[in-house]
Amino acid sequence: MGRILSGIQPTGAPHLGNYLGALRQWAAMQDEDDCFYAIVDLHALINVPDPDELRTATRNVAMVVLAAGVDPDRCTLFLQSHVPAHTEMGWVMECGVSFGELSRMTQFKAKAEAREFVSAGLFTYPALQAADILLYQADRVPVGDDQRQHLELARDAAVRFNSRYGPLLTVPQATLPKAGARVMDLQDPTSKMSKSAISPQGTIDLLDSPDELARKVKRAVTDTEGVVRYDPAAKPGVSNLLDLLSAATGEAPEALADRYAQYGPLKADVAEALNELLRPFRKRLAELQGEPSAVTAALALGRQKAAAVADATLERVRDAIGLLPR
Repeated sequence: MGRILSGIQPTGAPHLGNYLGALRQWAAMQDEDDCFYAIVDLHALINVPDPDELRTATRNVAMVVLAAGVDPDRCTLFLQSHVPAHTEMGWVMECGVSFGELSRMTQFKAKAEAREFVSAGLFTYPALQAADILLYQADRVPVGDDQRQHLELARDAAVRFNSRYGPLLTVPQATLPKAGARVMDLQDPTSKMSKSAISPQGTIDLLDSPDELARKVKRAVTDTEGVVRYDPAAKPGVSNLLDLLSAATGEAPEALADRYAQYGPLKADVAEALNELLRPFRKRLAELQGEPSAVTAALALGRQKAAAVADATLERVRDAIGLLPR
């Protein structure tokens, strides 16, 4: 049994891309590996969120994760801010990576260009992310394409630390989800579905009703060709719909394309398949919304389990780098 670390930010409403690209895999992996799942609320601070909105978003994300089938008794689900070792290990990582390495992060460049206020935390974000991973001695980290560069930095930081102080940190490997790893925006199918999308009609919110989901799929951008064909480069909108149907049914998008001659029936089947896929999730979410103490208890259990592992790693790191015992 290996150890897996994965995280999700409590910014905005969780969407279908989160579910297909991460949460569904989280539930599947918890019986195969020793899984640590973090709600990375400290990372959310780089956006300077409203305090009440952050509290609400954090609880909503926790409920969504649990409703997706993640079981706190079969894995470790916790809030990043509940484990103080993250911030101390984050500083160790900041001191172990270079300014040049952080400057080359493409995520920083892209996000900084769109902001009037660029937080120093946005620049050092990958160092804290490395700490998140290395504290738990994770063997594998499921990541999307946009996070692979950050994981490479974490790997480099671990190798560098081990060469200086001895083999204390596990060097993690990246794993890519098999299906639904990259869900595109319904209104801009050349862009990834995102919580920060300009048009909310392009993002399927996991809190959307079945009717709301169907309306968004019906209005999804296609093209003027009128032919159903799986070709992500030439037909990104249609291909995105086929990818969604594939993720919901388990069938290959190329094979699914052969069944349709028009876009209307394709959209109708995508909406129906997604609503059926989300039916158990919505049932469990409604139960959790009526029992908020269950979420609090799950996060309390996760804090205890996560802190036991993280604190042990941090103490070994502190000793190795020459800090006196507490």
